[in-house]
Amino acid sequence: MTDSKTIAAISTAQGEGGIGVIRISGDEAIAVADKVFQNINGKLLSEMKGYTAAYGKIVSGAEELDEAVALVFRSPHSYTGEDVVELSCHGGVFITEQVLRAVLEAGAAPAQAGEFTKRAFLNGKVDLTEAEAVIDIISAKSRAAARAALCVRDGALHRRITAVKDSLLSLAAHLSAWADYPEEDIAEVTDEMIISTCESARKDLENLLATYDSGQAVKQGLDTVIAGRPNVGKSTLMNLLSGSEKSIVTEIPGTTRDVVEDTVVAGDVILRLSDTAGLRETDDVIEKIGVDRAKKRLEQCGLLLAVFDNSRELEDFDFQLLEAAKNVPSIAIVNKTDLPSKLNTDNISDYINNIVYISAATGEGKTELINAISELAGTNELNPSEGILSNERQRANVSAALKSVKEAREALDCGLTFDAVTVTLEEAIGELLEMTGEKASDEIIDRVFHNFCVGK
Repeated sequence: MTDSKTIAAISTAQGEGGIGVIRISGDEAIAVADKVFQNINGKLLSEMKGYTAAYGKIVSGAEELDEAVALVFRSPHSYTGEDVVELSCHGGVFITEQVLRAVLEAGAAPAQAGEFTKRAFLNGKVDLTEAEAVIDIISAKSRAAARAALCVRDGALHRRITAVKDSLLSLAAHLSAWADYPEEDIAEVTDEMIISTCESARKDLENLLATYDSGQAVKQGLDTVIAGRPNVGKSTLMNLLSGSEKSIVTEIPGTTRDVVEDTVVAGDVILRLSDTAGLRETDDVIEKIGVDRAKKRLEQCGLLLAVFDNSRELEDFDFQLLEAAKNVPSIAIVNKTDLPSKLNTDNISDYINNIVYISAATGEGKTELINAISELAGTNELNPSEGILSNERQRANVSAALKSVKEAREALDCGLTFDAVTVTLEEAIGELLEMTGEKASDEIIDRVFHNFCVGK
């Protein structure tokens, strides 16, 4: 630990609720809590064992603020690894702030953003990837996102990285020992030994990198555009996926004149949906702005849901949409399957491989569409329990480690000395150590906890 001061903050969301929690952590946490908490049976918190609770009153001088339950955690068996007291009082902005003020007046200092979890990291309770998973759990917007974050918090990613790191460390140590102490009876390092270790590490790191994009689809979501000609059913599809009347649906072409947005969960994928204006030529100034915005969104989206009318033949703007679909991940949605078909889907399949048939009005085909989205996003093969990369910092470290591992193998193939191989192996190890926080600068650590909320 670099800072031994006792800190405190409100750890529950600000607002009205049944309960509010004020967390206190540090060497003087229990002593500070004893100044504001009066146990109903007169026993001091300092006399209690860890993992015990007491009911009593919160006071500030002679004033009674609220009734509360105090939970006592003794070092090192706490979230932060320090002595911790959590005061659970009635929820509400005024009450929790009054209790926090009393705690601060009793000697605690205000906690900074993420400082409790930062102390857990500095005290060896979690590594940096596990600490980052805490904020992912808090911000999870779907079951899959929560599960992925929980698996990382439980150490799945840490174990995966440690296995690669340890294999590289063993090889680098063997190389150094064999080179530095030739007179000792140390087994000779062979080319086969280096190749085997590097190839195993390469495969493991590449497999880990492959989890990033699908992991982001689960965690952050895909910027998804629904596009097509007027009256193909874009707005009806938007309403079907969102489960509410987000877009106005009429038989009048040009009803949607601007981009309508919503965030929905399709299977395990979060979609940041945009229902755009129908693609057509128009003299209406407002509608034309909407069409131009729709075209711009097509160029920037992460997923295109291109909608076509099963009851109508393809027209020029349909083919323009198909041309745009070449440049982005796309799913062709043939809508209105409840009507007689006039659409030649062979023309669509020349541009888009993924074709789904639905009736947005009845809901038929929704399951097939969700399955297609999951397959395109890669989430159908994603196994969070194995550990996945959850942010750009982790991806950058793994990418750099992979590059160094490949360079180690290339150095060997080029006939360079084992010293050159050792240097690149050590660079790969350094990247993995930085990722877990075992060898990370203060700047990186501060950057990780900068985005945390106060109280966590």
